Amino acid sequence: MTEPRRKDVYPGRVLPLSAERCGLLVIDVQNWVMDEANRQPRPEFYEAARGHVIGNIGRLADSCRQTGIEVIYTVMENFTDDGRDRSLDYKLSNFFIPKGSWDAKVIDEVAPRGDEMIIPKTSSSLFNSTNFEYLVRNIGLDTLFVTGFLTDQCIDHTIRDGADRGFHMVCVSDCCATDTQARHQSALAAFKGYCRMETTDSLIAAIKRDTSG
Repeated sequence: MTEPRRKDVYPGRVLPLSAERCGLLVIDVQNWVMDEANRQPRPEFYEAARGHVIGNIGRLADSCRQTGIEVIYTVMENFTDDGRDRSLDYKLSNFFIPKGSWDAKVIDEVAPRGDEMIIPKTSSSLFNSTNFEYLVRNIGLDTLFVTGFLTDQCIDHTIRDGADRGFHMVCVSDCCATDTQARHQSALAAFKGYCRMETTDSLIAAIKRDTSG
């Protein structure tokens, strides 16, 4: 007796991209993170961020906009004036980003355009402290391109959580960074089983190929 053909078997993670079902997520690319003068010394991070990551995010965002792919931002930001709404981890880590402050704003180099959403969060994975999942399901998205900071913290948690929630997760490896290059590479190796790995150039090429007709 032959077993029935399963309809839920995918040939792999590299599936055709549909502009209507994809979204670009830019995580924590904000003034507070990039304020080198007032943050802990981490020269490798700032070198990577300013050297190629921010520019790559900008290029990818432009490509997504041209194709009609949703661009969504998330930033660390308190909901209350005194920060009492922050997660325990944010309180222990002394992460305090006042509501509406300069620290909470996306940096100018990759600033949102039009009505692109900016979602405040107080957790590593935005799935845990926002209505992000509700919003993107309303829009009809099932594939998320993940970029931003930090590779081994918010990027890692978001990719794993998104995969568990049934999203096709895509990590853009040269659109994220963390304290050191070694930590960056270690994080990519640790969560690669939860996502499709692309570079900025390879993802832009895939977007053009899959959405051109």
